[in-house]
Amino acid sequence: MGLVSKDHFSNRWRPTRHVKSLSSGFREEDWVCQVAVPHMIELGRDVLWPLDLVTLRGSAMEIRESTHQISPYSVNHGMVGKQVPLIETAGGRALLANMSETDRQALLTLFAETLGLQPPFVMRDGGMDAVLAKVRKLGVGFRVSDFTPETGSISAPIWYEDRVFACLTLIWSTSSLTLEKSLAMYREKLLRTADAISRDLVGKLTSAEIAQFREAS
Repeated sequence: MGLVSKDHFSNRWRPTRHVKSLSSGFREEDWVCQVAVPHMIELGRDVLWPLDLVTLRGSAMEIRESTHQISPYSVNHGMVGKQVPLIETAGGRALLANMSETDRQALLTLFAETLGLQPPFVMRDGGMDAVLAKVRKLGVGFRVSDFTPETGSISAPIWYEDRVFACLTLIWSTSSLTLEKSLAMYREKLLRTADAISRDLVGKLTSAEIAQFREAS
C-alpha cells in the first residue's frame, strides 16, 4: 500500500489516498485527482493549452489539479485551490447539465441563497435553460464571456456510475481561438480523455471506497 506519491508537476512527494483516508477531511474527489493527472499531462502535451480539473465545492467549482505549470500558453499560474463561479464556467455548466432535475434545482437554490440572487438566472450568453440545452447538445460545457473574458473554455464531465464526479476543462485565449474553432479542434480529444478517466475510476475505485470517503467527509 503506497502512502506517498510523486507530484507530476513539482517533483515533490505528497500523501496518497491511503494516508488521506485516515483524515476526516478526505473526500472522494482527491482520488479522482490521482487518477486524472497522468491523463491531463498526456492531453496537455498534445493540445498545449492549459487544463483544469474541477469539482463542486459548496455552490462553486474548485480547481483541484491543473496543467498551467506545463502549458506554454498559460497566463494564470497557481490556479489549484481557487474557486470559480458555478453558472459562468464551462465546468459548472457541464456539471449542471448532467445532474438530475432534483439535484440541479437543489444546487441552484443553494447557489442563489449563498450569493443573494433570485432566479431566473440570465448570463451574457443566454438564460440558464438555453445554455444547459446547448451544453447537452454539444456534449461539453462552454464559456465564451463572463468570468474572465480574455479566455474561453470547454469542459467534459467525468463520470463515476450515475453521477458526474468532476469536470475536465480546456482553456484558450479568445484572441487566438473562437468557440467554434476550439470545439472543432479539441472537443473530441477532451471527451476521450474524460472518458478514459471515467473508465479508470470504475476499475480503480470501488463503491465501498466511495461510501467510506463520503462518510468521512
